[in-house]
Formats: sequence, structure tokens, C-alpha cells
Amino acid sequence: MAVSAVAVTAGLAGPGEAAASVRKPHVDPQLRAMLREIDPERIEAIIRRLVAFGTRHTLSAQDDPVRGIGAARDWIASEFERYAAESGGRMTVALDSFIQPVSSRIPVPTRITNVVATLRGSVTPERVYVVTGHYDSRVTDVLDATSDAPGADDDASGVAVVLELARVMATRSPEATIVFAAVAAEEQGLYGSDHLAQTFKDQGVQVYGMFSNDIVGTGDAHDGTANDPRTVRLFVEGVPTAETAAEANVRRSVGGENDGPSRQLGRFVHEVASTPETGMRVRQIWRRDRYLRGSDHISFLLRGYPAARFTEPRENFAHEHQDVRVVDGVQYGDLIEFCDFGYIARVARVNAAALWSLAQAPGTPRGVVIDTTQLTNETTLRWQPNPEPDLTGYELLWRETTAPDWTHTLDVGSVTTATVDLSKDNVFFGVRAVDRDGNRSPVAAPQPSS
Repeated sequence: MAVSAVAVTAGLAGPGEAAASVRKPHVDPQLRAMLREIDPERIEAIIRRLVAFGTRHTLSAQDDPVRGIGAARDWIASEFERYAAESGGRMTVALDSFIQPVSSRIPVPTRITNVVATLRGSVTPERVYVVTGHYDSRVTDVLDATSDAPGADDDASGVAVVLELARVMATRSPEATIVFAAVAAEEQGLYGSDHLAQTFKDQGVQVYGMFSNDIVGTGDAHDGTANDPRTVRLFVEGVPTAETAAEANVRRSVGGENDGPSRQLGRFVHEVASTPETGMRVRQIWRRDRYLRGSDHISFLLRGYPAARFTEPRENFAHEHQDVRVVDGVQYGDLIEFCDFGYIARVARVNAAALWSLAQAPGTPRGVVIDTTQLTNETTLRWQPNPEPDLTGYELLWRETTAPDWTHTLDVGSVTTATVDLSKDNVFFGVRAVDRDGNRSPVAAPQPSS
């Protein structure tokens, strides 16, 4: 069944009208409660415990009960198990171990273990969202497995976010599945997240979105620049990392550089998490990651999963990947004294808002295409029906090709085909799903039908 939207035949409205035409996201009362429960003191306790293991280097001891990556692994697992005990059976915990052969920054075959807690969805459990922090640490020499490597910001802060999210969400029942993972060997080459992402791919897991929290410890760079305690950066690529040559040819012909799945995920996060409830501004950076650098979300991007990376607004490189020392009065090393636990709690709230909103909303529509079987100044879009039982319909969105964000929406009802009297030459289109509570999915950008 097609819907003809004659209301838009007059063309696009002006800037003032455009802003008014985009609906504000629904805020779930359960989410408000969770955001209040996120506790800076608990976050501080997690980071202090992780720092107390001395080093969490990937090549450090795995069988020492008090020092090294093995002790950190076991403690993280025990924390997840505590949270799972309160979940009514919805959360399970697993040690995801493998042997990494000799490779870059891995001089001998090494066991690497991700600690993974899975909170199963109650309505569409096959739809999965993933959040990670990496629990390994390092100093100046990437192969130094014995020196103290506190890794307070990089990345005990990210692990603290993941653990606190798991604690708060364990007693809730999200509609989709959420995976909380403390991954290892990020500093050696993203080996832990690479294994996790490949495992999901091999098992056919439908990961609709993934977030890496890496270096989220403070809004103060401690370098004399202004503190920015209410901003977190979100790095989101435009052109998909996993794009094939054929897909690149299509993208070039239709102009889809700013509409990849990860870019749409970033827009969604900005809508639902840059709010008074989180106390934060999500600053989208339209790059895959920082200049020439990377984190664990890239492992997911390589498998074609939408993914993004949270990180603090300005890094201090004297506090990252450094031996702990003082030189000419300058303190080097990733020490806990440079962390702001209130800031990390706010980053956790941003993650909570994003993950819960994603899990409670319908999934991103699949198979969205623009009909290109005939030339016409109208635009017909088609898509596959969503599986959610509480789905009420879909919305079309569009924007000028020069606009960064969606400016117009049109409710087309419970259909899988819609026609609008707007030229596909002049604007970018998208489709999103809506449920009976007003939750809206991320937008899916269409591909040509042929």
C-alpha cells in the first residue's frame, strides 16, 4: 500500500519551519530513573580498583591474584556476576578467551580474554547493541609488561562506564539485547574487540549499533586550556569502512558520503543524549576516529556494523602511554588524580541514554530503497517491515543536500511504500520506524533499487 504525501508539494520550508518540523525524541521514565542511579562514587571505586592491579598490560601475569591483567580480568568478571545475580536470569556472563598468535606487539602466543555480560532483550532479542571499554593498559614501551601502568583514563574510565551501565541496567528489561564488554589487547592492536566482532559476525549476530568508550576520564586536559566538563566527543564515520567497490560506485553516483549507518547512529545519539537529563553535549566529530588513530569500534566497522567512539573533549598526551615520572616539574603517566568521576558519570549517562533509547525503540528499518525503475520528479521509497509487535508505522525524513541534520518528517503510517512529490535529485531521504510509545528508530538512508 502506497501513501501519497501531497502536503509537501510546495517544496521545502524555510530554516525556522524546518526546525519545527522534526519531532523531539520520546524520553522513557525508566531511563530517567537509570540516569539518576548512575553513581560517581561507584565509578571512582571501580577505577581505583583497576589501578590497584599495578599493570593491566596484555602480556602481564594472568595467574597472579593481585597484580596484572589476569587479576583485573577476574575482578571484572566477579563484578558482572554480582550484577547478573540481580537480573532475574536476564543477564549472563562469559569469559571470551582465545590464543593470539605471534603478531604485531604480541611476541609470543598469548591468551587474550574479553569479559562479556549479555542482557537479553525481552521483545526482539535478536537485535543487539554493544558497549565496550578496554581493560588493558600500557606505558611508553608498548612491550613493557612489568612497569606500573595505572591506565586510569586509558581506559579504566571506559571500563567503569561499562560496569556502571551493566549494574544499573541489570535490573531492567530492555526490549532488545545489550552486550556489555570489557575487552583486552586494545593497546596491542585491537585484538580483543577484533575477536569479539568476528565472533558476532560468524554467528550471524545482528549488531545494530556499537559504542567504544575509550579515554572518557575528564573534561579537563590539565594543560592550561579551559575545562570543558559538559562535552563528550563522538567519532562517527560517514563512508563505511567495510564499503565494497560496487557500493562505493553507487555512493558516488547518489552522493551518500554523509549518510552511512554509523553517521545515522551518531545523529540518533545526539538527539537522545544531548539533553538536560544527561547534563552533556555530544559533540559529533565526523571522522572514524582521531587523526590517524583508532579504537575498538573499528573492529566492528570492519565487519559492517554501525559503530562509534566516545572520548573526552581534549586529550593530554603526557598522561597517555607514558611511564610514570616527573620531568622538569611535569607529571607524566595515566594517574587517577587526573580523572573527574563526575564527568565520567555524565559520560555513562550519555551512553545509557543512547543504549536504552536504541533498545526500547524499533530497530533501524532494513532494505530501504528508492524506486529507480522509471524517471520521475516524484520519489517512491520502499522498505522491509519491522518485526516489533508494538510498531505503529514509519516516518519519512528529508533535508537539503547541504544540511547536516534532518529537517523534515512526514508520518506515512503502517506501510512499506510511500511516494512524495519531491525530487530525489534535490534532497536526501531517510526512513525511521515508530512504536506506540513514540520511540523512534535511527534513520535508514535508502539505496537505489537497481
